[in-house]
This record gives sequence, structure tokens and C-alpha cells, in this order.
Amino acid sequence: MKKDSSASRRRFLRNVAATSLVTAAPPLASPAVKAKAEERILRYQKPIAANDKIRIGVIGYGVQGHFDLDTALKVPGVELAGICDLYTGRLENAKEKFGNDLYVTRNYQDLLARKDIDAVLICTHDVWHARITLAALAKGKHVYCEKPMVYKISEGYPVMAAAKKSGKVLQVGSQRVSSIGYNKAKELLAAGEIGKLNMVNAVYDRQSSIGAWEYTIPKDADAMTTNWDKFIEATEKMAFDAKKFFWWRAFKEVGTGVAGDLFIHLLSGTHLITNSKGPESIYSTGQFSYWKDGRNMPDVMSGVLQYPDSKEHAAFQMTLQVNFISGTGGQ
Repeated sequence: MKKDSSASRRRFLRNVAATSLVTAAPPLASPAVKAKAEERILRYQKPIAANDKIRIGVIGYGVQGHFDLDTALKVPGVELAGICDLYTGRLENAKEKFGNDLYVTRNYQDLLARKDIDAVLICTHDVWHARITLAALAKGKHVYCEKPMVYKISEGYPVMAAAKKSGKVLQVGSQRVSSIGYNKAKELLAAGEIGKLNMVNAVYDRQSSIGAWEYTIPKDADAMTTNWDKFIEATEKMAFDAKKFFWWRAFKEVGTGVAGDLFIHLLSGTHLITNSKGPESIYSTGQFSYWKDGRNMPDVMSGVLQYPDSKEHAAFQMTLQVNFISGTGGQ
């Protein structure tokens, strides 16, 4: 690919990422933010040149994979080139939706090897995020990886280094940093309208089985239909367990529980508003309160974080709360 074409693709990908600011946000914005949003919308009314087309592959076509792909395909110039998932039922569903000519595979390396794919959406179990991101960058693909970026903290710096070395776009999916509402809060804090920050209370409760990660388990789920041997290449060896494959957020062997699913939204939103680089100390505790379904990740969890005085913000304390059976209806 020519250098100018490559640069054009990178600019286009960044613009694709920017559209989430428009689509994910409530109608709360300053005139300046509204103007920027309108500018992005108007930009897509222009014709898309052939070199500006972005062909994407999806790795992990579960609930979030469906959402992310449907959103990406709304952006002019984005085309679907292939889908990878370990569970055969999801690949069958993909062909039903996009046609029998769609390229599908159960091996993400095969999808990454395709020359006609420019970027990938990584929407897998948390334990696979870093491994697939590194492989995708090494193959010269741009990457949109669902949050959390990594399964273990130690995986973070190698991923960041690989992204920098590759020169490709790496975006981590976290809706709140793309919210006009949160950007308005950021604006108000910077203007002194909120006053001097000293404490943040952040809550994300849920009140349903789906919210508590009890996703549908297909009747045909077994070690063969889920390609279990491939699945556990990123974990310690363990016997087939349909819950660990389909209710994966609730199990520490493959997911990150409340911290990686919901705390991360509360943290990323707060960091956007405050420009914070992160806390200096973290304390957290959890319990098994209601969803006693075999999970080994808590369904009630809280945290206390202390942020130091810095050039970005005054010292403040942050409390986190997630309760899957609080009775508040998530309010």
C-alpha cells in the first residue's frame, strides 16, 4: 500500500472512532461540542474514495460483537470482510445475516492472515484480548478492542509498546469517554462551575439475570461446538464448562467480573472528566449475595480509590459501587 494511502486509511479510522461521540451521547452539550458533532456528520456526506474504504474483520461475535459490528457498518466506507468465533452457532448466524459468501473461521490467525482486512474488532472473552491484539498489530491491522484492554495489568505495557511500534490505530472500547454528557461535565469542572473536586461517588447497579451475566446457553453447547480446546489455549487446562464459555464474565479464569465490566466505565468516565492519570491507592471488596449460580466473581462489589494532588486535579477520593440485586432498579 502506498504511503499516502496508508495515511489516508489511518485518518479515516480515527474519524470512524470519533463518530461514537455522536452516537453514544445524551443531548447535553455546549455549542462548541455540538458544532464539532455536526462537523463530523457533515463530513460523511462527502463521497468516500476507493482507498478510504475500510474492510473489517470481527473476532468474537457474541452480544458485544453484534453491537460493535452493527455500529461500525453504519459508517460510510466500512465493509465487512470476515467473522471469527469459536462457537459454530454464531458463525451460522453470521451467514444467515450477511450471506453465505461471508468468510467465517474458528481460528483468528486465519482471519488475521487475510490481506483484504484492514482492521479488526476484538470482542472476545477478556482473557484473549491482549494475545489477539498483539497478533493483529503484528499483522499490520488496525485494532478496536473491547474493554478491558487486558486481562492482567502486566499485559498492558507490551500492548501499548506494540501499538506504538506498529504505527496502527489501537482504540479500546469504553463508551463513557465518547459521551457528550461526560464531555460537558469535563467542561464544567474545568470552568469552575462544579467547584473544587474532593470526592466522586460512582454507582452502576443492575437488576436482571442478563445484567448479572447469565447469558443464553445454547442447547447444542459442548466441547466440539465451542472449540473448547482452542478456547483454553489462553487459560490453564480445564474441563468443558458451558457456563465458563457463555457466562464468562462471572468466572475469573476467563473474565474480569465487576472490575473489568462495570468499574471500568466508572473509572474511565471519571478520568475523562478530571484528566486524571489514575489513583495512588485502591481498596476493594466483594461478596456473593444473590446470583449463587456457580460463579466465582462477586455480584456485589465496592471500592475506594485515593487520587493524589496533581497538576490535573486536586486530591480526591472516589467510591465505586456495583450491586446486582440492590432493589434500586439501577437508578
